[in-house]
Order: sequence, then structure tokens, then C-alpha cells
Amino acid sequence: MRVVIQRVKHASVCIDGNCKSAINKGLLIFVGIEEADEKGDIEWLTKKIVNLRIFDDENGVMNKSLLDIQGEILIISQFTLHASIRKGNRPSYIKAAKPDTAIPLYKAFCQEISVATSKEVGTGEFGADMKVELVNDGPVTICMDSKTKE
Repeated sequence: MRVVIQRVKHASVCIDGNCKSAINKGLLIFVGIEEADEKGDIEWLTKKIVNLRIFDDENGVMNKSLLDIQGEILIISQFTLHASIRKGNRPSYIKAAKPDTAIPLYKAFCQEISVATSKEVGTGEFGADMKVELVNDGPVTICMDSKTKE
């Protein structure tokens, strides 16, 4: 699993002009799932994400986690995170999981984050044409891939 995590002041996702989910201070997480992903990838990423110390403490130092600040979470599926541009200029998405694999893993990831934070997680809609708006706080953007954890 590959994620792009953005610390945000607020973020929202709209589908067909209707706001599906919106959050205030917290994390916007784009997640790309590949065929080789499994529950262990979800568990590793969840632990890293909720404990990632990227929020300012009282001294303005990034020393607090999402759990510490009781932040909100918005998770958007994004298969394009697995784009390969090794040949030519048109990206290949051959490593991205097909919906029958990706959807259950996406839902499991959202559920795992929700349990770990004791908060409802905002989501987009898998496979939909989504419009995502955000105010990146910092900016702070972190990329992680569960396949490169060691």
C-alpha cells in the first residue's frame, strides 16, 4: 500500500457536486492499493500514521500525533499512486489492484484507522470522479509505502 499523507487545516471531497465528506484539522490520506497488499500492510501503515508526530506542540515543534491532537481523517482511494512511467509518457497502472481486491482492502484500511483513532473516518467513493479540496497545513506532506518498510 502506498499513501500520501497531508496535514490539513480542512479538506473535503465532492462527487457530482455533492459534498461526501469533510474534515477540519487532521490528515488527508490518499491511498493506492496494489495486488500484493494484505492485512499486514494495513496494520503497519495504520500504526505509523496515527502515531506520526507531525503536529505542532506548544513550542511550535512537530512533536504531536493525530491521536494527541484528536485530529480528523479523510481517506481517498487513488490508484494513480501506483503509476509506472518507466516506458514512454503514458503511465501504466499494472501494479494497481483491481476493484475486487482493492475495495475490501480500502474498506479494511478505513475501518482500521477508525478503530485506532476512535473516530469516524471521512471517505470518498471508490472509483468515482472525485473533487478533493484541501488547505495543506505547513505544508506537510509525507509519502509512505508498506513495501519499503524495512
